[in-house]
Amino acid sequence: MAGVEWPGEYTFCPHCAARLERRAVYGRTRAVCPECGFIHFRNPGVGAAVVLRDGRGRILLVRRAPGASRAGLWSIPAGFVDYGEEIRAAAARELREETGLVAEIGDVVHVASNFHDPAKLTVGVWFAGTVVGGTLQAGDDADDAGWFDLDALPELAFDTDVGFLAGLRAAAPEDP
Repeated sequence: MAGVEWPGEYTFCPHCAARLERRAVYGRTRAVCPECGFIHFRNPGVGAAVVLRDGRGRILLVRRAPGASRAGLWSIPAGFVDYGEEIRAAAARELREETGLVAEIGDVVHVASNFHDPAKLTVGVWFAGTVVGGTLQAGDDADDAGWFDLDALPELAFDTDVGFLAGLRAAAPEDP
């Protein structure tokens, strides 16, 4: 999305406090400091999600609690990867915080760019997971958790989950 000005852009240099200017740098318009030469390469954050299925093929979702973005809507358990945190560890941490479950984190099953919050774009990585412990109990920024059939999903919070789950539904074998 070259040339788009997103909310939350830096106005002043984080190194010397000079007002930043917009200039073409490396083929894109970027915030550049005219005093010290700092170039702000605004990169998306990274999110990690864990996809859990039960023996009936249902998927685990959490309802976003009041105060969380998109409160009252449902999503695959997920959250941000902290700086210096290994992505699979972040996925396991977020799952444990939101659901009380401990899981072995497996293969990547989906990757997508998230544009739902223009001030904080992210790249999400969805991992397959296998429950190895814990007790299902919503927590952190989730106020409910439950297993849902792919054909009976509640209203979802994020377009990326909608797309991923539609793909799972389309790939599901037909009942005989």
